[in-house]
Amino acid sequence: MYYTKTTIGSTTIETEINDESVFTRCPCCGREMRVDLQELFAAGDFDLCGTTILCPACTQKEA
Repeated sequence: MYYTKTTIGSTTIETEINDESVFTRCPCCGREMRVDLQELFAAGDFDLCGTTILCPACTQKEA
């Protein structure tokens, strides 16, 4: 199991990373979207910190 760990004050919160718990925001409009990390890793050269994902509406605007 992979998880994130965040400490707020004296409380530590651990959250499992799974296919239903990973989200990002569109850098153009801020819309929240669910992300399938398995799909992104399978696509090849994937950089978790350097990758941005546009929502469908902003993707059409960029085209």
